[in-house]
Amino acid sequence: MNINLLSCDAQRPDKRAIAACLVEIASNVSTSLASELTMILLEGDPVDIEVDDKDSGSALRALRKLSIDYEIIE
Repeated sequence: MNINLLSCDAQRPDKRAIAACLVEIASNVSTSLASELTMILLEGDPVDIEVDDKDSGSALRALRKLSIDYEIIE
C-alpha cells in the first residue's frame, strides 16, 4: 500500500521520532533516507512511502500518534 504523507500538525514535531517511525513502517527506507524524508515533510512537501499491507494498521496508528496527516493511495 502506498501512503502519501501530507503534513505534520504537531506543535513541536519530534524529528527523530518521525524518522524512526518511517524506518520501521516503510519498505526499503534506511535511516539516512528517513531523515531526509522527515525534513522534506516538515518543510511542507508531501512524501510518498510504501507500507506492507500486513503492517498497514499499525503504520497508520503510528502516523496519527505523531500528528502526521496522510492519504492512502491505491
